[in-house]
Amino acid sequence: MRELAARLGVNPNTVAAAYRTLRERGVIETAGRRGSRVRATPATTGREFIRVEVPEGVRDVSEGNPDPALLPALGPVFAAAAGQGDREPVLYGHAPVEPELERPARAGLVADGVPDEPVAVTSGSLDAMERVLAAHLRPGDTVAVEDPGWGSLLDLVPALGLRTVAVGVDDEGPLPDDVRRALDAGARALVVTDRAQNPTGAALSATRARALRSVLRDHPETLLIEDDHGHHVVDLPLHPLAGTTHHWAFVRSVAKAYGPDLRLAVLTGDTVTLDRVRGRQRLGPGWVSLVTQRAVALLWAGGAVDPRAVAAAYGRRRNALLGALERRGVTAHGRSGMNVWIPVPDETGAVARLLNAGWAVAPGARFRIGAPPGIRITVSTLADGEERPLADAVASALGPGPGRRYV
Repeated sequence: MRELAARLGVNPNTVAAAYRTLRERGVIETAGRRGSRVRATPATTGREFIRVEVPEGVRDVSEGNPDPALLPALGPVFAAAAGQGDREPVLYGHAPVEPELERPARAGLVADGVPDEPVAVTSGSLDAMERVLAAHLRPGDTVAVEDPGWGSLLDLVPALGLRTVAVGVDDEGPLPDDVRRALDAGARALVVTDRAQNPTGAALSATRARALRSVLRDHPETLLIEDDHGHHVVDLPLHPLAGTTHHWAFVRSVAKAYGPDLRLAVLTGDTVTLDRVRGRQRLGPGWVSLVTQRAVALLWAGGAVDPRAVAAAYGRRRNALLGALERRGVTAHGRSGMNVWIPVPDETGAVARLLNAGWAVAPGARFRIGAPPGIRITVSTLADGEERPLADAVASALGPGPGRRYV
């Protein structure tokens, strides 16, 4: 910085401020004494742009959306919630969380082993994660993230001026040795997907959760964020890590089970984290619409979604594809949720060949930092019998392999 200031004939503080602005805007990444480097792409270039254009007549299994047929009708509950709002208008100063939502939310969290703490409501999972990260971290801090993992989170972290360090994932969740290495190297935060991990379908097992808690107990100052967006669409039990560290947050979204456009997630965490998030939220949007909160509460109370039936439907479709791929000698992953992850030797080639065969899949580059190439297939709308031609197309796109056969 001093050398650059001398070259430009400006004060070193001016150069330091410029570096800080570039870092906060996600243009550069700072790696301590190793210096700073320009990011490969601006933080505003989202991974969602890494996709294939789906021509007419091509079956799209790339988007990661729930099956609309399994989502509840929203009209009646919004009409009822709006009617309550007409009778009792929500004005400035109203409590930001609807009691009829808070009570079942807290009860459900406690029943699943999450510590009993107050809740906040945010505009979806990513909004909650952004608020929690901003409440504790400063630009230049490092966040340990799953690799492969949720593309939106991999975009969000650098957009906040933070650095990512990759943690490997298998079918049971993040690898404990990778987590330990990341935290030993100075990562300030860890983000874990408990179930229906995107894109691999991983779900924390009881054994893996115990191992991760052991690692976290050795790093009690780590900010732990857990994402349980698979709630009510996954039939595997929850094995939460919440409460292992001093500062933690647990996020439960309604997007997959009740509809992405609801833009609502319930957030709980330690007292300091919740106070900071709610305080900052008051200075921004203030609160998430109580009409929406009441509509979600009515959906829960009325049993609009049968979680077991929804989980079973996605499970049948996922297992049908996994079985068809296995019979053709194709390795694939999908322990829970609505996605299947398939390692491939040539990602671009596999995506192109599948598109030519009439199937649009998601390129793995949307979800990877340093993990090997792969493709993601969303099974949420896969009809009975479609798994066979899809598996045929995948096997053909990957080419010959050890023991690969066509059935």
